[in-house]
Amino acid sequence: MNMFSKTARAGLTMTALAAAALWALPAAAQPSAPDAGAAIFTARCKSCHEPAVERAPGVADLARRPKDDIVRALTSGVMAPMAAGLTQADKEAVAGYIATARRSASPATAGRGDLEMPQVAIKGGVVGTDPKCAANPPIRPTPGDWASMGIDDRSSRFQRHPGLTAADIPRLKLKWAFAMTGGGQPTVVGDWLFVTNRSGKFYALDAKTGCVHWSVDDLVARTTPVVIRSPISPSGWATFVGQSDRIVRAFDAQTGKELWRSAPLESHPIGVLTGSPVVAGDKLLVPISSIEEAAAMSKAYACCTFRGSLAALDLATGKLLWKTYMITEPQRVIREKEGGLKLQGPAGAAIWGAPSLDLKRGLVFVVTGDSYTDVDTLGPDSVVAIDIKTGKTRWHHQVTAKDNFVMGCGPTSVSGNCPTPLGPDVDFGATPILMTLKGGKQVLVAGQKSGVAYGFNPGTGALLWKTSVGVGSALGGIEWGIGADDARVYIPVSDFGQVASEGRPARPGQPASAPGKPGLNALDPATGRILWTTPAPKAACHYASDGPRETHCIRSPSAAPAIIPGFVVEGALDGWFRAYDAGTGKIVWEYSTTAQAYDTVNGIKGQPGGGIDGMGPTVAHGMVYVTSGNNGAARVGSNGVNVLLAFSPDGK
Repeated sequence: MNMFSKTARAGLTMTALAAAALWALPAAAQPSAPDAGAAIFTARCKSCHEPAVERAPGVADLARRPKDDIVRALTSGVMAPMAAGLTQADKEAVAGYIATARRSASPATAGRGDLEMPQVAIKGGVVGTDPKCAANPPIRPTPGDWASMGIDDRSSRFQRHPGLTAADIPRLKLKWAFAMTGGGQPTVVGDWLFVTNRSGKFYALDAKTGCVHWSVDDLVARTTPVVIRSPISPSGWATFVGQSDRIVRAFDAQTGKELWRSAPLESHPIGVLTGSPVVAGDKLLVPISSIEEAAAMSKAYACCTFRGSLAALDLATGKLLWKTYMITEPQRVIREKEGGLKLQGPAGAAIWGAPSLDLKRGLVFVVTGDSYTDVDTLGPDSVVAIDIKTGKTRWHHQVTAKDNFVMGCGPTSVSGNCPTPLGPDVDFGATPILMTLKGGKQVLVAGQKSGVAYGFNPGTGALLWKTSVGVGSALGGIEWGIGADDARVYIPVSDFGQVASEGRPARPGQPASAPGKPGLNALDPATGRILWTTPAPKAACHYASDGPRETHCIRSPSAAPAIIPGFVVEGALDGWFRAYDAGTGKIVWEYSTTAQAYDTVNGIKGQPGGGIDGMGPTVAHGMVYVTSGNNGAARVGSNGVNVLLAFSPDGK
């Protein structure tokens, strides 16, 4: 899965910079003079970023990120393995050079907002000034909590006790905003809100006001924190976070004091944690993915050796109990390329999304990413059931074979790492959902970037139905998530590639793409029958990165939805945030997050919103939360620094 035009999410936007540019740079070769950043960038980065190749971020996209954030990504974030051999001065020089893009816009781009983003105060990863809460009351749970990415074991994203009535939905207004770099989806327990981000700040906020109870300053993550009652914590409440650098940490949720940190869960230097962990009894289940797709853009990199996996940790100590790889075929040398580097395979099958659970059967379900090589393997593009107790695979169902893909491949590629033929990159990024039908039978529903939704027998893995709801593309189709209540499964369709090309002529020699089907769909989980479809409206938006230029609005719903009784809440890459009637698909409320700037509770004036991407909204205790302007995989409407928005009826 190429999560790098948007997958750079939560810190992965630096992927191409690190993977294609900084891989295996010897320290001795890098000067630390003032022009060192330009020299390193020109020698190692320019070919992919100026102009941007494929989905790699361009210089202007990178420049929107605060300098300290870039250094942190290279030092302690997901980019650290790529920056091996660089000194601290080298990293700062590269970040400094990238930052000059704001100050040295060419005449063709002068005046564009992507080169004129507001300069916010960044110190030690902190955006603005943290407003400390006057009091830190005990965490008190209620039925309306949203304490994990998918809210329940089956990962339905169905909030049964939202604290909102049908009459409240049309009255939703902004209550507060909080700026941060690369913020993810929050969790809420009582009046406490927990959220990670790419800047290295893990926050515990007051859910009603946005003031800060505590923060951890050295945790780079895109994952959603899990919060549970637990005797391992002095307060009786613990929270668990998967860091981008393949380490999981546990904290006292009341105080922010660290309880334990795991050993690295993956030895591969470019493995990452993107999917949120889930709790299953006395175990914490952690999916492991990688950015090897992007590393393969580099001619200096020998592709590919990563295998996706699921790890089980002891909840009390963080000790590794078992680890199950998604590719089981033996690895072998495929061929030798220029320079004597040996290509290997099979590789791939990253687990991008969070797992879901079937505690009655003792199973955990995961879905996998694509293959990185042209060596046949059954692991990629699959739905897999694993025994929670032992880690043994109970069943496995591959839906797309030979989806062999890495970035940067095409007629002009010189990496030597491209599989032949190149696959469509239509793997899985959305967590599957276990649903119980009338009469007691169950179905496991999964959605693929191909635009196809599937229903499986959760006990055997047998395919029960498949339904095409979108055309599909490398950024969805069905991209980051689906949701379900007790009667319907709700499936956003991005069809990003088709929407992005709307109104634009086809490339010479390329056929015009089929019209996309961006929008929200409701399916019958028993049969896969489409119950209703609401196309994504063509609506005005304005990305701050476009400055005075007209924005080509991408109306693709890519993020996971939130479900409440009677309604579905979903955002789109054009920054529009909407509530839909769950029975009919009618839009009953909408809000453009790009139509205004925000004065945030942490002291940023005029912070712009942007595209909504990634893990989707959270609903708890009469409030709705969503991150706008996130640097997701598509990088559409991304701002570097983005904003967590909190809505309530009438903003009260």
